[in-house]
Amino acid sequence: MVKQKKSLWFIYLFLTILCFFCYRFSGMTNFDAVTHAFTTIAIGGFSNYDNSFAYFSNNFIYLFASVFMFLSAISFSLHFVAFNKIDITGYFKDKELRFYTTIIFVSFILIFIVLQSTNANGNFDTLILSVFQTISFATTTGFVSTDQSSLPLFIPYLLIALAGMGACAGSTGGGLKAIRVYILFRQAKNELKKLIHPSSVIPLKIGDNVIDKEISDSVWGFVSVYLFALFFGILLILATGINIETAFSTIFSCLNNLGPALGDATENYASLNDASKIILSFTMILGRLEIYTLLVLFTTFFWRS
Repeated sequence: MVKQKKSLWFIYLFLTILCFFCYRFSGMTNFDAVTHAFTTIAIGGFSNYDNSFAYFSNNFIYLFASVFMFLSAISFSLHFVAFNKIDITGYFKDKELRFYTTIIFVSFILIFIVLQSTNANGNFDTLILSVFQTISFATTTGFVSTDQSSLPLFIPYLLIALAGMGACAGSTGGGLKAIRVYILFRQAKNELKKLIHPSSVIPLKIGDNVIDKEISDSVWGFVSVYLFALFFGILLILATGINIETAFSTIFSCLNNLGPALGDATENYASLNDASKIILSFTMILGRLEIYTLLVLFTTFFWRS
């Protein structure tokens, strides 16, 4: 166990240092490279510039950031196996990662097509923008390379929705986690099969592994609590006088630990009232602790001897 912890720390440190040198090589100052390397690998999304990565306007920086955001969104157990056994085949065999990569790729294609149809930038710039924005939101990092309000309305909402899925389990990202979404997808697929063959018994499987009913029930339970927290949070924000677009996007963003939002919070949250900021602060903690850990403190049976 101690050896595993040391290995994970080494992997995390190695990725951070490598990210720093890539940023430095691409044109960042030492301070900027250190700051953004820390917040990239941690999927924190913090930048020391108000306009985030848009400040740099550098495609090489965007590409390196995309690579390291994606690596940080992968389960560190896969990194552990790859580093210790010098074997990367685990990445290609992992069902969650394959599902996650597919969702990101399809979203990237959609965003690229929509952006290309507007002819706002050159082909290469549009390609880089599509890659960076898709990965940044899908990993819940939250870096931005352009003003969200300048994009076709379809894109910001798709990006926000991607953050709902979030990163892979065992990564530094937020959101529901790709494995939960994948289990729900597989279960929905099984239910459709049962409509055609009512008498059939179709096990819920991920690869060759059968998923126990207890696990699928726990996933449904988590998603139910997640949706309740989202709905209740939106109502609370609306009660403070915030409009519906801002209320939905800020709560959704904070619950998934994303950052960027829409409406009055497109640039930042400074214009929001104090009451809404208190609610959003609690929502961020709720999302970071994956809901159950915090909500259990408010139950009576937790405090019973």
